[in-house]
Amino acid sequence: MKRRAWASAFALLVAATPPAHAQTVTDDSGATVHLASPARRIVSLSPGITELLFSVGAGGQIVGVSAYSDYPAAARSLPQVSRAQGIDLERIAALHPDLIVTWGSGYSPALLDALRSLAVPVYVLEPRTLESIARSIENLGVLAGAASAPDVARQFRERLSALRDRYAGRGAVRIFYQVWHSPLMTLSGGHIASEVMRTCGARNVFEDLAPLVATVDTEAVVAKQPQILLTAEPGGVDQGALDGWKRFAQIPAVSAHRLVTLDADALDRGSVRVLDATQALCEIVERARSTALPADTGR
Repeated sequence: MKRRAWASAFALLVAATPPAHAQTVTDDSGATVHLASPARRIVSLSPGITELLFSVGAGGQIVGVSAYSDYPAAARSLPQVSRAQGIDLERIAALHPDLIVTWGSGYSPALLDALRSLAVPVYVLEPRTLESIARSIENLGVLAGAASAPDVARQFRERLSALRDRYAGRGAVRIFYQVWHSPLMTLSGGHIASEVMRTCGARNVFEDLAPLVATVDTEAVVAKQPQILLTAEPGGVDQGALDGWKRFAQIPAVSAHRLVTLDADALDRGSVRVLDATQALCEIVERARSTALPADTGR
């Protein structure tokens, strides 16, 4: 009797114990994502997610991507399952994924519910800070069984720390970030781009605004007297988006010819490349700091 009771107890314990290779993480929505084993067929629903998966060595496990997933080059040949018009749920289902990784604010709640209706684990990624990118690297590495992910996350943190040590805490250079020109739109301090500025020892002149993306007027920008006017375009190619400011010679950024275009793909996607954009901005900020006139400082 004792032997049977012990055997029954052991059987219950085994049944309650997750498989040795089970993967469990918490995504950026606060949901728990559990896989019985590392994902081998992954659908990526943003270009940044695709980059992150490739960065941890899981590119070969991706079976479907969103439009504009063009980095690295190997991503361009993968089947596209989502575009601006929406998500092709039938095509995703036909790919038989064992994990879907999606951008939280990139799709409506209804579309996210539709993804979950496929009965496939869904990981929601929504990086709001540079540190959260490092956590995303670690979590995606766990879900994909990517052994290199901890090293990639460590290297990301070390490079970020080095940039902060070198540039942050110095005299703050004022930056106006233009998202769009008509209507004139900018970002608040809650956006990751503002943290990039702070890393460089700079300050978003509209960091105190409540909305993540806000509409402002020209007079407000002039009053802030930014030392750098900044925007971002794919590939960092200047499309003339800031040219309209050239008539405002009273703005320090204009008089000093500091109208800057960064690579939007590197800055905005929430991938490892955000530190490339940070490095580029830090060097620009440092030049602005070293050449600023006395009247340019202290505002």
